[in-house]
This record gives sequence, structure tokens and C-alpha cells, in this order.
Amino acid sequence: MSTDQLFQQFEAFHFLRPWWLLALPAIGLLFWLVRVRPSRRFKLPSVIAPHLAAALTIGQEDRRRLQPVDTIAMILCLLAVATAGPTWSRVPNPLVSDAAPLVIALKVSDSMMQPDVPPNRLERAKQKILDLLKDRAGARTALIAYAGSAHQVVPLTEDPGVIKPFLEGLDPQVMPQEGDAAGEALVLAQTILQTQTEPGSILFLLDGISSSDAAMIAKGNTETHTPLHFWVFSRDPKPVDTPSGLGVGQAVTVTADARDVQQIIRNIDTTYQAALSQDEDAKWRDQGVLVAWPAALLLLFWFRRGWTMRWSAILFLAFLFQPPSNAHAEGWRDWFFTPDQQGQMAFDAKEYEKASELFQDPERKAYSLYKLGRYEEAAELYAWQESSDAALGEGMSLIKSRAYRQSIAAFQKAVDRDPLNEAAQRNLELAEYILEYIETTREQSDTSEESGIGADDTVYDNEAGRGTETQQQAGEAVPETADQWMRTVDTRTGDFLKSRFALENARGSQ
Repeated sequence: MSTDQLFQQFEAFHFLRPWWLLALPAIGLLFWLVRVRPSRRFKLPSVIAPHLAAALTIGQEDRRRLQPVDTIAMILCLLAVATAGPTWSRVPNPLVSDAAPLVIALKVSDSMMQPDVPPNRLERAKQKILDLLKDRAGARTALIAYAGSAHQVVPLTEDPGVIKPFLEGLDPQVMPQEGDAAGEALVLAQTILQTQTEPGSILFLLDGISSSDAAMIAKGNTETHTPLHFWVFSRDPKPVDTPSGLGVGQAVTVTADARDVQQIIRNIDTTYQAALSQDEDAKWRDQGVLVAWPAALLLLFWFRRGWTMRWSAILFLAFLFQPPSNAHAEGWRDWFFTPDQQGQMAFDAKEYEKASELFQDPERKAYSLYKLGRYEEAAELYAWQESSDAALGEGMSLIKSRAYRQSIAAFQKAVDRDPLNEAAQRNLELAEYILEYIETTREQSDTSEESGIGADDTVYDNEAGRGTETQQQAGEAVPETADQWMRTVDTRTGDFLKSRFALENARGSQ
């Protein structure tokens, strides 16, 4: 855990039921009456020499030892603190998101083609984005490209496979004009995050920034206070006008290994947890159980006949520092915890396979399967549930398995069940956007007389379906799934983006 995260948790630390702390003075008073005060009755007169007083005193060593009253006082103090409900973090909705929404703003200009960061700055930035998406699996991410103008490439999505082909198509040649419109990219990123109910962050990947845009970013962020992060792709010893001088966000320099990726993730998580702690709608996570467990263990030992408190403390410490072993049976858990509670403990430990076997709650079991990547099983299990969140989970599982039409139906079902389910509405729009792109790509690949179909070509016609008239050379396989269609358009995303950016830039200049 980083220093920033520790400091942030220290700032958010408080008690949910602080009135229980009033029991601590009462416990201290009882301890004084039982343990401290009686010792004064046996104090010898001061006229006796100290060495003779020590020899005449009986049981002085016993009073210095750990006694049962000490353990009782310790247990009562721990229980009072546990009941007070110590907390330092909020509980996010696990079905909606377990990470911060992120908008990536990638600089796509001629300066990013410099080879000082091999193979060049832009290609290395693309590779790092893919590494970041892999480590943030399941988190919503949007992509913006900017040079002389800023354009949304992909809206917020949880599927890295949607972003990858568009990312590969980005090149300075697809941008309408050369420049460094980082301020415009900031405004566009803030617009995207305004649609989210959860706090998000903006990540700039660049090699430098102009003084005017630096001032614009600092000014534009004074109202929204959106967390900004900067990833610098340059080997210049003193990059001109780097974002580190902006006073907003943190700058991370590219590295040859994964240290920069992990640092970016830590920075994003720190700002997300800080923002989440300010969300009044999110519940605080009660951490009192962390204090109650030591009290329960002490309570097991103190009353045993023949056991002194000193040996109890040694046994307690030995139990804490004993290395874990998988050889012992874990049937004792059934005595104290329900299957769903055991499943939640496994889920919190990221043991999703074990959690999916333990959970009896269908929605929790389905979410464990979702985290395992078994999307079809998760979707089938979600489909049997009647809640809006279950329909949302079904849609998310289907969109992960690239069944976009079915996911649209599931998200629509979630909205019908709860019109206020903003997550379902957001994902419904995303699924429709993806399907629209796939259908548009199919239409662009439709055959016509002008395309010059040869005698050896095969034409498939289906007037009832949109974009299903496709031209195919003899011997080629017909793409039938959305995944296959996405792969066939990877080489054409550059042309697609170039046309779209040029049109958006023309509209913006009017």
C-alpha cells in the first residue's frame, strides 16, 4: 500500500457508533479499582529502608505479572472499539463497478512518432494502454484521441476488445489537423465523465504540453476538480512544459517494465477511494470485525484452568504468526459461517472459483462466474432472477461474450424493471453503439455493381438483414460472429476514424 493510500485512509478514519467509546473510561475505572488500587494497601511505611521493604513485601512479583483482570480489561476495550464501528473506506456497488471510470486521452501527433522511446512514442503508448486495460479488467474505460482537435474514439466500455481495434487504427494521419489541443481533450473527457454516477479520472498520454494548454487545463479543472493523471512518453532530460508543473494530478514517466503501469493504477485507485469517501450515498465499510477477532481469541484462553495469562499471550502471538497450511480440514467454518458468508470471504480474497461453489445466493454465484470469465454460465444464471440488477448482470455477461443483440434485450429488460437504473441505461446505450458500428461496417463491405465482382467471386444476399450482403473471394470463410467481424475491420479502422474525425472537425468549425 502506498503512502498516499495510507494517508488517505487515515484522513477518512472515524467510528460509525462513537458513543460506544464512552465505555472505555468506565473500563479504565474498573481496572483501577480491581488491579491498581488494592496494591496501595500493602505499601509499607516510608521509615523502613527500601531494601528491607522489598524483602518484607510478599507477592510484589505477582502484581507485576499479567493477571486475568488485565486480559479482561483488554477484551472489554477491544469489544468497545469493535462495537463503535471503526471505518476508513466506503462500500462500492460491486455489480456496477469495482474500479474508477477512466477516460484515456492519447496525444496522436507527429511529435509522438519520435523513436527515443522505441519503437516510437505513439506505439509504446498504445502498448502501455493495452497493459493498463488488462490490469483494469472489468473497469469502464473510454478513449479520446487529440492533436489539433480532440475526438472521442470509444465511449466508456468494460470490454478491452472493443477498444483494441480502434487503438491500433490511430495514427497522426487520421487526425484532421496537427497541434496540441490538450485543453479541448480535457473538456471532452469531463463531458464523458459527467454522465457517470461514480467519480472518475482522466489520464493523459503525451510527450509534452504547450504553456497555453497547460494554463487551460489548470483553469478548466478548477470547477470540476476531476482527478488528472499524466503519463509522459519522452526521453528528453528536460521536456518542455511537462504536466508535472501544472500542479494538478501526478506525472509518471514511461519505463521499460511494468512499474509505470502499476504506478498509474495506484494513482487512479488512490484518487478514486478519496472521491468515493466523499460520496454520501455509499455506505461505510464496518471494520469492527478486525478488532473483535483478537478479543474472541483472548476470551477462549483466559478462563482455562492451569493457564496463566502470560502463556495465553504467547499462544495468541504464535497463532497470529503461524504460517498458513492447507493440510488441515476447514470444516470448522461450517460451525460459525453460512455458505454465503464463506463465499463472500472467498470472493473478497479473489478466490472466485471457490466463491462460485460456496454461494447459494444466485446473483452472487452469477457474479463470481462473471469474475471468472465464464460469461455464458453467468448470463444463464442471471436470466432466472427477477431483479433489475440481475438483468443488468445478464446484459454485462452477454456483452462480454460479444452477444450484442441479446445484451441489448437484457439491458432493456433491466430498464423496464427499474427505470431509475442508470447503469442499465448507460450500458444499453453502449451496446447499441457497438451493434451500430458492427452493422455500419457490414454495410460498408456490401457488394454493388461498382465494386467489380469477378466471375470467381461469391455474393451472399440477404435483403432482410442489415449489412449481410457481403462480398467474398472464392475459398474464403464467411465471418459469422461479432468477434470475427471486429477482426475483419481492424485494418480499416484508420480510414474509418479519419473520415469520422474530419466530419466532426468540419461540424465543429461551422
